[in-house]
Amino acid sequence: MNQAFSLSCCKGSYIHQLLLFVAWLFCIQDAVTSQIQVGHQRLSRSGLFDPIEVSPTVFPNYTSHGEPSIPVYPALPPAYDPILSGKCPVSFADISSIMEKTALDCSQLVAPVVANVICCPQVSSLLRIVQGYYSRNSDKLVLQNEIAEDCMSDIFSILSSKGGSNNISTLCSIESKNLTGGSCPVKDVIKFEKIVNASKLLNACSSVDPLKESCRPTCQPAIAEAALHLSAGDLSVDDAKIMAGERSHIDVINDCKGVVYAWLSRKLSPDASNKAFRILTACKVNKVCPLEFEQPLEVIRACKNVAAPSPLCCSSLNTYIEGMQNQMLITNKQAILCSTMFGSLLRKGGVLTNVYRLCDVDLKDFSLQGCLLPSLPADVVYDNITGFGFTCDLSDNIEAPWPLSTSITSFSLCASEMSLPARPTSGTLKLTGMCAGVLEFLVFFFMQFVVSVFLR
Repeated sequence: MNQAFSLSCCKGSYIHQLLLFVAWLFCIQDAVTSQIQVGHQRLSRSGLFDPIEVSPTVFPNYTSHGEPSIPVYPALPPAYDPILSGKCPVSFADISSIMEKTALDCSQLVAPVVANVICCPQVSSLLRIVQGYYSRNSDKLVLQNEIAEDCMSDIFSILSSKGGSNNISTLCSIESKNLTGGSCPVKDVIKFEKIVNASKLLNACSSVDPLKESCRPTCQPAIAEAALHLSAGDLSVDDAKIMAGERSHIDVINDCKGVVYAWLSRKLSPDASNKAFRILTACKVNKVCPLEFEQPLEVIRACKNVAAPSPLCCSSLNTYIEGMQNQMLITNKQAILCSTMFGSLLRKGGVLTNVYRLCDVDLKDFSLQGCLLPSLPADVVYDNITGFGFTCDLSDNIEAPWPLSTSITSFSLCASEMSLPARPTSGTLKLTGMCAGVLEFLVFFFMQFVVSVFLR
């Protein structure tokens, strides 16, 4: 009798432990399924995605004589053969891939909203590459004024024929003198290589690290050093007058930097030049907030004395941020700068509470359609079926940083405390709720069950 009772108890404990093990497996399966679903959602939001439905307010209003505005379709306008001057001594066919990339990055439909972060950096790179190609068949690193005008006209004609905006020169403040070297006193290859340590410059800039260059630069100091040497080399009487008063020495150095870029373009392939120049430009772009701020008087009045979530404050704050958001697409690092600058304006007005946290304001709220471009160089993506698209970064809800003071003079994106928050990954499995609480308990009984079976 006792033996039968003992056996039934043993079987009952086995069944009980088996049920616990099944429950544990159910919890694990549910958690893994949830992680897979979340991971898929992140992938669809942070990768290449469907075309952004850009608000019509960010595009020019093409109206004429009372006719309705032309709707914006996600398609490239038809290409056509450009009319060229025939006077530009540059073979554009040799850099056709760079021309195609520039036309797409500055497409007429999207140029107004990506000018600061995509279009203008790519146009600047194209012009430097054109200078380099010109110098390969000449001793000059820059173009003469007349030739520069012809080449600039041809460049814009080609870009327009491939769907590029007709307004690039205005959007990016580009003139033909950008190809002439300006007031830099050294403009030919022979003098350049006598004055500049060419091997040092080439070693520093032939391969630019996109992750290190902005915070621990190697190429930028080399360019600055070369430009400094050029600015003081072989000054003529006219150049001396320029140095003395017509233009500041800083302006001369900046013009000489353009000459240095042209020399680098002469030495590197078009693709290598474009990659390096885009990275260098990205370092500068990410240090400035391109958004325009109006005085947030209504936000200050609504949020000045709040200490808890307030519908009036949050409504006023969200309305103001939506107005900024419609200006353009910005990068994740620009969003940190912009949110900090805006927060500083609010603090100066007397808003001391972190209203970003109270009103759930995220970094992505400062960029058009909530799409933050990566801080690394980005390009416009086009597909014949889906149309225009962008690669967005940091699409998770990362809280906008609230400034600790009204001043951001010492603000640095290279400081460890200002590093971008890491996004969660599906590689780390985290259990929540009841399953997380009883996991160790279930594992203990499962191990007991296994051991008892093997010892029978």
